[in-house]
Parts: sequence; C-alpha cells; structure tokens
Amino acid sequence: MTDVPEAELTPAERVNDVERITRALRQAVREALWQHKIAGNPVVVWRNGRVEWIPPEEIPIFEDPRKSEIARPSEPAS
Repeated sequence: MTDVPEAELTPAERVNDVERITRALRQAVREALWQHKIAGNPVVVWRNGRVEWIPPEEIPIFEDPRKSEIARPSEPAS
C-alpha cells in the first residue's frame, strides 16, 4: 500500500498502512533524539523495569535525521 501517493489514500487506508506509520514514528523518534542531543538535553527511557536518564553525550545519533524522507517506499524499516 505504501507505493500509492498519500494524497490518493482514503483516511481508512492511511490508518491501515502500518508500514508507513511505523516509518513515520521511527523518523520522529530519530529527529527527537537528534534535537535533544544537539540542544544538550538528556532523554528518558524505560529500561530494565525502571526509568533511566540518558545524558546527551550518550544519545546514539548516526546522521542528521532531517536529511531522510519518511514517505519513501524504498526505505528499509530500521
């Protein structure tokens, strides 16, 4: 379903497009982590049954996430 332009999808088709939604959520998380890191802000995660703060210098970032496109069908799920 992701090879169809979003403008041509009905609302029900958009909601049922799990692959596209998952890609968009992953992209949003990458962008949020990147923004926290460059701003020098920690992030909070749930790990081993408890809340854990990750300092900005330990946030794993591999590239500027704003350079990738979320709606690209050929993008592999990461």
